[in-house]
Amino acid sequence: MQLADAVRRALTSAVAAGDLAVEVPADIPLDRPKSREHGDYATPVAMKLAKAAHRPPRQIAEIIAAHLADEPGIAGVSIAGPGFLNISVETAAAASLVGRIVADGAAYGHGDALAGRQVNLEFVSANPTGPIHIGGARWAAVGDALGRILSTQGATVIREYYFNDAGAQIDRFARSLLAAARQQPAPEDGYGGDYIVEIAGRITAANPGAPQLPDDQATELYRAQGVELMFDEIKATLHTFRTDFDVYFHENSLHESGAVGQAVQRLKDSGHLTFNDGAWWLNSKAYGDDKDRVVIKSDGQPAYIAGDLAYFLDKRARGFDLCIYMLGADHHGYIARLKAAAAAFGDDPDVVEVLIGQMVNLVRDGEPIRMSKRAGTVITLDDLIEALGVDAARYALIRYSVDTTLDLDLDLWTRQTSDNPVFYVQYAHARLASLARNAADLGIELGLRSGGAYDPALLDTARESELIALLAAWPGVLATAAELREPHRVARYLEDLASGYHKFYDSVRVLPMGDEEAGPATIARLWLCAATRQVLANGLAVLGVDAPERM
Repeated sequence: MQLADAVRRALTSAVAAGDLAVEVPADIPLDRPKSREHGDYATPVAMKLAKAAHRPPRQIAEIIAAHLADEPGIAGVSIAGPGFLNISVETAAAASLVGRIVADGAAYGHGDALAGRQVNLEFVSANPTGPIHIGGARWAAVGDALGRILSTQGATVIREYYFNDAGAQIDRFARSLLAAARQQPAPEDGYGGDYIVEIAGRITAANPGAPQLPDDQATELYRAQGVELMFDEIKATLHTFRTDFDVYFHENSLHESGAVGQAVQRLKDSGHLTFNDGAWWLNSKAYGDDKDRVVIKSDGQPAYIAGDLAYFLDKRARGFDLCIYMLGADHHGYIARLKAAAAAFGDDPDVVEVLIGQMVNLVRDGEPIRMSKRAGTVITLDDLIEALGVDAARYALIRYSVDTTLDLDLDLWTRQTSDNPVFYVQYAHARLASLARNAADLGIELGLRSGGAYDPALLDTARESELIALLAAWPGVLATAAELREPHRVARYLEDLASGYHKFYDSVRVLPMGDEEAGPATIARLWLCAATRQVLANGLAVLGVDAPERM
């Protein structure tokens, strides 16, 4: 049964009968009490409705309880404290969820809260002047997982990489490559590292004599080919990391097409740009920014925000009604300025969401690792993949809220023990896969694919009830992770589910021993195991992490 739906029906019935005058909420919060003596589930919905209903919470709870008692599958309802509803569910009704999970398969947990939304999810977007560093690696994992999560709630998600191929950093990159090709020291403001020498060597090999060209010709050649080669490397690394993009958007196209000039002129015409001290300023302070922002500098050149303005308009013109920007720790100012830009164009600022990710440090033996073998000055995504492997690296980066600085301990994340969170979850899935193989070897036929019958009422032990409750929580976890843009909730849930399964397996015998035959209880427990395996696989898929059959 779907308990939230049952509570919602009880509320609807109470309103229809004139017992309550409230708007029935779409979301019904449900929690598991710490003690089963207080029921299987608890909801504070009566307290949430008290203000709107102008009645005491306990009185509202009594009304809901009276209507909820008529719902099939409800074993009992009691009221606790200021108005909590404690609900006990009939065993068969609760365990019937197992059959639905098996039937739904990979779709179990999906919802429609974001159906119809067109989401542009921009993340990583590292400058093509060097390999992706470990901070960008965090967004590669979290951004990809967030895209998967939003899709489970019905959103159409386009993953976009903003290819920053214009500006001073590209000039420095080109000059660094040319210096390496000419075997000269890197420019004072340039880039170092073995990768510069490698790329310069590849360009020179493909273009003999290039270093001897006049400076302007040589710089342009190393710029064009260097950026292309660097970006090919970035895309290859991201693909290895299971992060692929639908769109690679070139910043330079905004300048070449005239989109930047058009965006600036639109703001001038609407009076949202002010000319002062020889420059044009966006009146962003009027929309909540801490200061106005220069859009056109006194030398007539566009400031960086000019490209942001045109890029926002381009996203909206492509039909996106939610534009999520995932930016690094040094981009806090972008939250207000991008929302101010939307408002200046007459748009809803809430169309823009900016998520800020904090720094990541790699640690071994308690000491930070600061130098890359190839990039020299920073640890790269390639370094992380080499150290941990893709599964552990993705899981480790996703597992923690992005608003906290993250220290990744190599010793922890490479252990094949239960204190390594990704190993713990993957081992639970592999253990379930092994159980299914053993059942098949014993000739036990469950009829999972054909919808064979089992008796859910037989799943009546405390450990089975707890495991079923964890399975029931999965749709809510997915919905909350999507709403709050917090993929780490999925990882933490999977660890709870793995723990619940291990406790169940250690206390309840699943397969028959010796000459015993598989009875109805065995069949029911194997269905529960199949449902648990499915939810673990679904959760790992959302994180872009493998669900192994063997370990």
